[in-house]
Amino acid sequence: QVQLVESGGGLVQAGGSLRLSCAASRSTFSIDLIDWYRQAPGKQRELVAGLTIGGRTKHADSVKGRFTLSRDNAKNTVYLQMNSLKPEDTAIYYCHAFLGLRDYWGQGTQVTVSS
Repeated sequence: QVQLVESGGGLVQAGGSLRLSCAASRSTFSIDLIDWYRQAPGKQRELVAGLTIGGRTKHADSVKGRFTLSRDNAKNTVYLQMNSLKPEDTAIYYCHAFLGLRDYWGQGTQVTVSS
């Protein structure tokens, strides 16, 4: 099992930056897959960026070049650095982990980008 706690959301103007954190209750090296998803009002939840157990990262086309996923091994934490934010990035951002054939979700953190 794993517990996930997100933090770092907030209100920012377009063009600004935020860094989201996802603190896991166990080493991220032991997690098969850890991702960031987001869900905007009235829309489906979508994948933003992911990190595989092998250390490979993937980013959605809509955030490539603006968002970067990274990991701090000592803190069991995965970060999502978000730069050049746009109003369409406004959403609740969720940390997700896939471990032992089960899905785990954090509680989500709100990101609001004003124009």
